[in-house]
Amino acid sequence: MKKSAILFVLTFVFFASVFAQVAEQRPITLVDSVHEYDLNPHTASYTYDAQVLNGLYEGLFSYDPLTYVPTAALCTGYKISRDKKRWTFTLRSDAKFSDGSPITANDVKESWMKLLSTPYAPYASMLDCVAGAKEFREGNGKAEAVRIEVRNDTTLVLHLVEPAAHLASILCHHSFAVTGKDNVYSGAYKLDFYKNNTLVMSKNEYYYDADSVMIPQIVFIQSDDPEENTYMLNTGKADWLLSDSDFYSLNILNLDTLHLGAQFATSFLFFKTENEPWNDPDMRNALLEAIPYDTLRAEHYIAAKTLIYPLSGYPTVNGIDDYDLEDAKSLMEDARERLGIAQDEIIPLVFAINDTPLMKSQAKLLHDAWEPLGVELSVQVTPVSRYYNSIEGWNADLFSYSWVGDFADPLAFLELFKTGSSLNVAGYSDEKFDSLLLEAQKTDTAEERYKLLSKAEQFLLDEGMIIPIAHPVSLHALDLEIIGGWTLNALDIHPLKFLYIKKKTLNLPNVV
Repeated sequence: MKKSAILFVLTFVFFASVFAQVAEQRPITLVDSVHEYDLNPHTASYTYDAQVLNGLYEGLFSYDPLTYVPTAALCTGYKISRDKKRWTFTLRSDAKFSDGSPITANDVKESWMKLLSTPYAPYASMLDCVAGAKEFREGNGKAEAVRIEVRNDTTLVLHLVEPAAHLASILCHHSFAVTGKDNVYSGAYKLDFYKNNTLVMSKNEYYYDADSVMIPQIVFIQSDDPEENTYMLNTGKADWLLSDSDFYSLNILNLDTLHLGAQFATSFLFFKTENEPWNDPDMRNALLEAIPYDTLRAEHYIAAKTLIYPLSGYPTVNGIDDYDLEDAKSLMEDARERLGIAQDEIIPLVFAINDTPLMKSQAKLLHDAWEPLGVELSVQVTPVSRYYNSIEGWNADLFSYSWVGDFADPLAFLELFKTGSSLNVAGYSDEKFDSLLLEAQKTDTAEERYKLLSKAEQFLLDEGMIIPIAHPVSLHALDLEIIGGWTLNALDIHPLKFLYIKKKTLNLPNVV
């Protein structure tokens, strides 16, 4: 009798353990702040757009969810020629769009050509390493001259102007994903519905790795109501509050669901150099010397002294944090004398800001800091929703920017100031800066490349072009005891195709 009872209990425990490992997959709900998603991968530039687009579209590579190194997606492999100017990609033969039609090398080429021909596509210039791409993008060359060669349905060859060691990392970005006809998708999911602040995507059954995609449906709900968002998370009606949510007003019961992480990102101010005298480095550096940086950066978790968030192996750069009002006055006097500006002349400076309390407080701080130098700061204000899109055509002298690197490489930031870059809203152009980037592109070793890129960053800082403020952090709320396949990472992009529902193990009493 006793032996039979023990055997039954052991058998039950065994099957309970096996059952605990096989989770029942279900739809999940994500809560985001209210904004309009840009679902065009060629024009989208915000992190919240990227979070949606990484589920709907895929390119030759995708991000590893933990290390964020490029991993093969629509390609099975590639090889680089000895001179490093020819990349040959082999595509999957089983890759299909969400309508079941095959994805071929020609689809990749057409997607990239469409990117190059899309006005104001922010990342288009990242393909300037391809021969003929820059000329075509700027309207000075023909499509036939762009050296994207389709050899057959599964072979694509890129002919480069110069070596581009970072190319695989770039191609992880949604801008370089493969697009097809309208309402047809190349990623693990397809769009079912987007209306009234609700976006629904469901599993793409034609996706080449559909068997590994566990979540059948993902629902994005946009809400700026802290009480409602708290209720949804605390009651399990929402599985994940995205980083854009208002966490300061939330009363989350399980604090273990909060995940705070540093981002490969920087918030900074930058000068445009269209108007005199702010096109002069000495004038800009006089202003930088007069800023009380401890006060400017006080409200941020991680203060930034440089443009690029520190990377492993990247040389140390001398950041900006020196505050000395008397030195600032002396620098201003010397610059005025050299430029023929009277010492008592009041010099105007226009600061373009969005209508948030943080930006208004920064403007007040800078106004007070620069007034002793004979500089009168005035502000021009626009709503947050229009701010970034207004910068390029806005005739002001100083702007605010917050940038998340799209791949773990210094070039993700330095491209913002490269001559002719589609990301260069500052309009900055300098031959020495550009030559350092070009020299870095040609080098053979990663160590030497980093040295040259750090010199380019140092040059930009020494020119007084930017005022680093902070390295932003991400904050998400989700229960990792329930949601698997999610990790904090510096780019704050979480590939949806890796998510799954965990099954919690039953806590059975040790009756044996």
